[in-house]
Order: sequence, then C-alpha cells, then structure tokens
Amino acid sequence: MNPSQYNILLVDDDQVYQFAARKTIEATGLAGEVKVCNHGRDAIEHLTTLMQSTTALPDIIFLDINMPVMDGWQFLDSFRNIEDMLSKKITIYLVSSSVDKNDMSRSKQISLVKDYLIKPVYKDMFSQVLQTLHN
Repeated sequence: MNPSQYNILLVDDDQVYQFAARKTIEATGLAGEVKVCNHGRDAIEHLTTLMQSTTALPDIIFLDINMPVMDGWQFLDSFRNIEDMLSKKITIYLVSSSVDKNDMSRSKQISLVKDYLIKPVYKDMFSQVLQTLHN
C-alpha cells in the first residue's frame, strides 16, 4: 500500500492537541485521511459504521488514555469485541502525556497496543510510526 493512502484515526478529547497532531501528521506526507474522534465511544461507533469497508477503516489509531465518556483503556476493551469483525487489522498506539510507569507497563500487557508514545509527539516520531506500516 502506498503510504500516502494510510487512513489515521486520532482519538483525543483535547481540541488543541487534535489540531496540532492532525497538522503534524499531515506534514509527514505519509498520511491520507486523518479522522478525529473526541472519546473512545465516538471512535467505537465510527469503527462500527465502517466495519466492512477496508478502504475507509483506519490503518492506525493514535489513542489517548485519559478522556471523558470512554477512556483509552475502556476503548481497548470494547475494541476487542469488534476486532474480529473488522475487514482489516488496525495498528493501535497509545498516546498520552502520562509518564506513569503503571500506564506504560499496563500498555505492554495489551497485545492490541503496538507502543506507548508520550505527548507531545513530534513530526519525526509520527513519520517513524507511519513508515513502520509500510515495512
């Protein structure tokens, strides 16, 4: 797949971070559509509507941990319930300002999570993550 065709889902409740992260991801030149959801439930509903659409589903999710309505951990629990019904595998990165070792350790215990990124995430890190999808 051409890296410029990668769909990205950013799940974060901070509108300032949403704007900055979207612009930074787009600046890598490696992203196609960047969709934003404000919390985990919004993201689960979004994924459910696209379940069978391989081209519309995201290739990667950048998921915040601390959000209202449904946090990142709750999202991962719900995602497990729909993962097998999705028409393609989606790579998930936790992205958080938390440097709590418990959060980092917990993320390593969850097979759905590729890695834990600490905010702020800069262009070179987004580029590196997106380039690993291509390999």
